[in-house]
Amino acid sequence: MRLRVRLERPSVGVAAEFLAAVRRSRKLHKPWAKPPSTEAAYRAFVLRTRSPAHAAYLIRLRATAELVGVGGISEIVQGNFRSAYLGYYAFAPHEGQGLMREGLALVIKRAFGPLRLHRLEANVQPGNRASLALVRRLGFRREGYSRRFLKIRGRWRDHERWALLADE
Repeated sequence: MRLRVRLERPSVGVAAEFLAAVRRSRKLHKPWAKPPSTEAAYRAFVLRTRSPAHAAYLIRLRATAELVGVGGISEIVQGNFRSAYLGYYAFAPHEGQGLMREGLALVIKRAFGPLRLHRLEANVQPGNRASLALVRRLGFRREGYSRRFLKIRGRWRDHERWALLADE
């Protein structure tokens, strides 16, 4: 099956395009995510993705190069742990078409391939049905519930904890 998407490392050269995608996706992201929404925040995001503890990818349509979303691996720990977190968000109007599933499958392949991770964890707010369905389709298994786990948009939010292992 030919994939409809491809991955690209974030760069400062696409800041205007990225920020436009964030603006048109405000309703989609609220209250689930808070992507960089200023040029300074986007530059900080790009810089952070260059550290050994992070890897982020823009997900683009192959046919038109339009931005579909972002998939990121953060808090990468090697050694005996070899674990990290998966984060992601889609851009309108590309949500609900299976494009993020395709893109995140590529991100996961990199996590378990070149990054040599053993475990990838995704933390999802309980009310985010679309995101819960996505992690299920990607093969993640629910492992628990974390109260007030992550501060998003100024509030501590509960999350379900999902994980995928390299050998599953």
